[in-house]
Amino acid sequence: MIEFLQAAFLGIVEGLTEFLPVSSTGHLLLLGHFINFQSTGKAFEVLVQLGSILALVVVYAHRLIDIARRLPYDPAARRFVIGVLVAFLPAAFLGALLHGFIKDVLFNPYVVCFTLIGGGLILLMLDEYVLEPRYTDATRFPLSVYAKIGFIQCLAMIPGVSRSGATIVGGLLLGADKRSAAEFSFFLAMPTMAGAFVYDLAKNYSQLSLNDGALIVVGFICAFVSGLIVVRSFLDYIGRHGFTPFAWWRIIVGSVGLAALFAFG
Repeated sequence: MIEFLQAAFLGIVEGLTEFLPVSSTGHLLLLGHFINFQSTGKAFEVLVQLGSILALVVVYAHRLIDIARRLPYDPAARRFVIGVLVAFLPAAFLGALLHGFIKDVLFNPYVVCFTLIGGGLILLMLDEYVLEPRYTDATRFPLSVYAKIGFIQCLAMIPGVSRSGATIVGGLLLGADKRSAAEFSFFLAMPTMAGAFVYDLAKNYSQLSLNDGALIVVGFICAFVSGLIVVRSFLDYIGRHGFTPFAWWRIIVGSVGLAALFAFG
């Protein structure tokens, strides 16, 4: 029962943090370390993201259907889909190439804490820096911008960096406004997280027990529900408040995590 309560708690945290620039994987690894939650092959931390993916698909269903409907006759729709694929490929290639190194070496609570703090400082500086946006529609960035955001997303393979944080910051630095940068991060999350789910499941399927599967399902359901809440509200929130609250959250969590690691191990 304790394991299932832990899985539900971690699933809620996953859904709440997946689309925020605070690193959901970093939060799961830190919390899992301190509540002594052990998942086979660190699979739970990756596979539970399916709940967040489905929450995103539900919220964006009308946009996705519209894009799919326009594909046969609308060059703009085809160009956007190509842009998402171009942005997805660098992470897909490096993720498969470095999968073992990421899981065995980088899935480390100390790495998470340092990257949380470093990323928080970057977000603070970014909020102080006045950027003149050139793009306001996530579906109409130049292909070169999509490609560059895709390479920047690769930084998020280091847990604690944050996939959404890396792609949003990349979008801003490349000329997008806050809303369109965050929205493209959502679109890019779908193939990226789905790819990570499929690849990790293929790698760990033979090691997972029925109990592991049940824990993942519990986490998935909780991640789906909490993810719905965040996806529906995040775009409007950053338009009004920027990234400073998330920056300080990262710095506080990273600092408290480091103190706890040094104190308790």
